[in-house]
Amino acid sequence: MPRQKRYTATFKAQVVLEMLKEEKTVAQIAAEHQIHPGQLHRWKRQALENFTQLFTESEVLKQQAQTHDQELTELYAQIGKLTTQVEWLKKKSGLNPLAH
Repeated sequence: MPRQKRYTATFKAQVVLEMLKEEKTVAQIAAEHQIHPGQLHRWKRQALENFTQLFTESEVLKQQAQTHDQELTELYAQIGKLTTQVEWLKKKSGLNPLAH
């Protein structure tokens, strides 16, 4: 029994884009890539159903990146403050041999 072929997301996107251009028939594209036309229609339907997520996910990722950058800045500020406090405490307690 032949193994089922696996196609990358990039390949599927390229084939669907070729279908959307409508320069060739689905039968021609299927023959060129040796893929059943029904599979091509499934990929196209899947792409069109998820098309709006392309823009939604982009906005969500941008928002997450901004939040991450803000949190990172706050954490670095807190690290700086805590480092200063630790050094001051070492100096006052006499635990820092380099301070003498």
